[in-house]
Amino acid sequence: MPLYRDLQNNEPAYEEYVRSDLNCWVRRLLQKPGLLERTSKAIQTKVNDKVIPEKVHTIITATVKGLVKSVVFGLEYIPNSPVFYGVRLQERDQRAQRLLVKYRKIAAAEGAGAGAGGFTLAVADFPALIVIKMKFLFELAHIYGFSTQDYRERLFLLYIFQLAFSSQEKRPELYNTILNWDNFIGSWPSEKEAQQQVNWEQFQREYRDAIDFRKTLQLIPGLGAIVGAWANYGLIDDLGTVGINCYRLRILGGAHVDSHFAKH
Repeated sequence: MPLYRDLQNNEPAYEEYVRSDLNCWVRRLLQKPGLLERTSKAIQTKVNDKVIPEKVHTIITATVKGLVKSVVFGLEYIPNSPVFYGVRLQERDQRAQRLLVKYRKIAAAEGAGAGAGGFTLAVADFPALIVIKMKFLFELAHIYGFSTQDYRERLFLLYIFQLAFSSQEKRPELYNTILNWDNFIGSWPSEKEAQQQVNWEQFQREYRDAIDFRKTLQLIPGLGAIVGAWANYGLIDDLGTVGINCYRLRILGGAHVDSHFAKH
């Protein structure tokens, strides 16, 4: 996501650049899966069903549901970093890019270490990576001026997380929820009611399917460290792109995309 120098001191021009960037991102996000994507999904499903041990799936399922729920609706992961109010969008984006660089390195190092340690550490990498991702999102929220002391903002992080690791069939629904966040969350005034709206089974299944192929490759003897670093780096990068653009959408009030992209 390049930041052009000639826009450095021109916030209106920068916002127009961001709107154009957002439009391209939304189109890519909501495009229908092509032949390659459908083929990859079919291969992944076969690998999941016939190659990967069931105990791996069981561990991933329980970990995703339990850990994400505790992180989002708990208070222990709220960062000490300040909430940046009244900051220009370009400065927010620059801070966000630096944060993403930092967390890509953290995730890659963790994945390399876990991948080199064989099956046990590779499995342990799943909850560790979830924590890294959620910490990144908490800090990202503060950069864009949204305090995670508010449970509604922590719930928003959960929807960013889902959008980043959902199938293309589920993306339009999640995107529309994020796009109309204030109306959505306003329908559920209490934290308990908001929690009840989360489809945890769908959440963990979509996340598991999104990361399985890349992460289970690190179980291959001799490739664990390399694949672990590559997988974690890419997964954080995917999350960062989605997270940054979701906050841009909120700040700018949406993107100008043809309606059929959000409805197909």
